[in-house]
Amino acid sequence: MIALSAVALVTAGVSAAELQSLRVDARIDSDLAADRDEFRLLAEEGVDPDTGVSFESPNNLVRAAMARMIPRRNQGILGFSDGSLAYTTQNPAVALEDDADLMRELEPLVVLDTMTLKTITTPTTTYRVLVLPAVSENGSSVASLVLADDRNAEQREFSAVFVTYAGVALASLGIVAIVGWLLAGWLLRPIRVLAASARRMGREDLSERIPVTGNDDLADMTRAVNEMLERIEAAFAVQRHLLDDVSHELRTPLTVVRGHLELMNTDDAEEARAVRELVLGELDRMNRLVNDLMILATTDRPKFVEPGPTEIGRLTDDLFDMAVALGPRKWGIAARAEATVDVDAQRVTQAWLQLVANAVKFSDPDTAIAIGSKVDGGQLTVWVEDEGTGVSPEEIGRIFERFEQGTPRAQAGSGLGLAIVRAIAEAHGGRVTCESVEGQGATFTIVLPLKSPERPHPSQEEEA
Repeated sequence: MIALSAVALVTAGVSAAELQSLRVDARIDSDLAADRDEFRLLAEEGVDPDTGVSFESPNNLVRAAMARMIPRRNQGILGFSDGSLAYTTQNPAVALEDDADLMRELEPLVVLDTMTLKTITTPTTTYRVLVLPAVSENGSSVASLVLADDRNAEQREFSAVFVTYAGVALASLGIVAIVGWLLAGWLLRPIRVLAASARRMGREDLSERIPVTGNDDLADMTRAVNEMLERIEAAFAVQRHLLDDVSHELRTPLTVVRGHLELMNTDDAEEARAVRELVLGELDRMNRLVNDLMILATTDRPKFVEPGPTEIGRLTDDLFDMAVALGPRKWGIAARAEATVDVDAQRVTQAWLQLVANAVKFSDPDTAIAIGSKVDGGQLTVWVEDEGTGVSPEEIGRIFERFEQGTPRAQAGSGLGLAIVRAIAEAHGGRVTCESVEGQGATFTIVLPLKSPERPHPSQEEEA
């Protein structure tokens, strides 16, 4: 930032100095052109004060021109006759005759019969010189008027301005350096905080967040990093939860299987057959448990639900056909929605059927179980109501947690069914509720918004 500011100030200063130098040269040439025109006008229309008629003597013309002209600041005027210095001005601003090197340069110019405009540089200074000849009618005599502007002196007057500019530029650069240093430190503070936070974070502590200040690009980056940390923390939480679940639920069946196999009498066919059936049963339960855990572990992934247009009436009929095969109950459809909504039909069926299976498990044969669906108030509602044992008030708040089981009749399950139902509902942006009177039955309801929450497109997720 400081380097760019320095380059900008130097470039601006040098450019302005060059432009000003060109303007000074142009002004000098313009003034000399005006002197030339004045000399020509005097030669053509002027009157010789000695004779009272037009100028006939070149010397008189040069002398008269010098008498009429007032040297400008940093200008000197000389008059030559036949190559020799003949006239000088009194108290000249620039004493040209004192510069011997200049006089030697002028010697071949003052005898020419043509005008000369050139730049002459001597050890003393640099001159912009105009030589105006005056020639007699027969060409036997040549007088010259020499006007020379001290170019260096003219430039020095403007150089003082650029010396002041250089001082101001250096002071400005210092201010820019101080302000830039402070501003850069303030702007980059979130990055330093981010680095410090990243160093402090370990695999067991991802809860720290970076404070967001302002509403600029760095603030957006900070928010994005915080969102990333939230996703990482959630992923680690899922991982820990899965490990805890596997450790908690698989250790017991593995211990049971190992114990029976170690104690089994291989010579007793009947005992071997009984142990085989027990082991296969435990393995089946472990397989279902692993499948349920895998479902729960993938609920936060973008592809867990893939909403699409779904006819709810047809879905209700299909679910009813699957439900009647679960057990002898008085099956019925309490309500049937006729609408097409954007949901994942397979996941909704999975969750809904899980509620039906729970209703069968906690009810007696020949009791009533009804399913229903409706679309109202911008949301889809599906439910299952039964006449089973119901759920006690203290159990309603925890039955949707993993491995939570209510009545003794539920102990045969894994305790993950309702957790999966809740995960599917929440993945759609909805919820699951339970209303029950203990001993008289329960109603489980899934409420889903008609428009599912936006999820990244699979290609976008892969690019991310």
